[in-house]
Amino acid sequence: MIKLRMLLVLGVCGMGMLQLGSCSKKEQEQQQETKKITIAVIPKGTTHVFWKSIHAGAVKAADELGIEVIWKGPLKEDDRESQIKVVEDFITRGVDGIVLAPLDDAALRPVVKDAVRNDIPVVIIDSGLKSEDYVSFVATDNYIGGQKGGRHLAKLLGGKGKIIMLRYQEGSASTMNREEGFLAAIKEFGGIEVVSSNQYGGATTETSYQGSENLLASLRKDDGGLSIDGIFCPNESTSFGMLRALQDGRWAGKVKFVGFDSSDMLVKALEKDEINGLVLQDPLNMGYVGVKTMAAYLRGEKVEKRIDTGSEVATHENMNEPKIQKLLKPDFEKWLQGK
Repeated sequence: MIKLRMLLVLGVCGMGMLQLGSCSKKEQEQQQETKKITIAVIPKGTTHVFWKSIHAGAVKAADELGIEVIWKGPLKEDDRESQIKVVEDFITRGVDGIVLAPLDDAALRPVVKDAVRNDIPVVIIDSGLKSEDYVSFVATDNYIGGQKGGRHLAKLLGGKGKIIMLRYQEGSASTMNREEGFLAAIKEFGGIEVVSSNQYGGATTETSYQGSENLLASLRKDDGGLSIDGIFCPNESTSFGMLRALQDGRWAGKVKFVGFDSSDMLVKALEKDEINGLVLQDPLNMGYVGVKTMAAYLRGEKVEKRIDTGSEVATHENMNEPKIQKLLKPDFEKWLQGK
């Protein structure tokens, strides 16, 4: 796409040379402008800290490379039609590349295919797509992240007890992989029984809170306690919704709880031992690497098909280590001032 635009400008400039003997200053400036790469970055949503960190990483990469990044996505993470429309709009606009976090691994396939047909390459970040129509997939290895959560919870429980998992939502490849990784890890421990793993929290903290309340109500004992020993949630919104439900029921800190991702409220709960572990991604780095990978591809460089941005488990004991602090409290505001 960017090469084609440059050729068109050069062609126009060449015609001008036949008539005037040289390219005008205005035409030279236009040629320089067309060389600037424009990349659209489309998240699943725009409200959670995770996506603000992705945005910050994308802006950081754009500043370093001297390119333009356009950030736009649906407000809520269950609005498939809105995300599809955003991709379609950027195809019409003719951006040089798209960095996309698909909120559904199947529903976004046709529009990604359409982008490629229009010579707009796509880098997938965060969550997978059931397609090969992309130049690179930049994300956490979510299955391994789920396994880390499962093994940490099992360690907390001494390898025995009853647990539940609140799922996120169907179609989200990243969280589905975490959920399956978690369940696979739990199977390694014969003394742990999964009491419930088929309930969904949904795309917002409010729906997750309601789902958590309903699930915990069914597990309440006559003495007011819970009949389970541990809980796992696979993303920020389900973790926060579950935390609120545990706090309201006065169960926070009385069952072992492992969540996924970070926010101010989740970090405070980790400090107070109301959460006993958070599997952390590196979203700022994910946005950064996603944009850098797309820019490299557009410049004709070879890029890897799969790039793992890593994960760590934060606990009350290690949360003040510099490496973990950086993941718990990403400095996204530094890069988003005025954005």
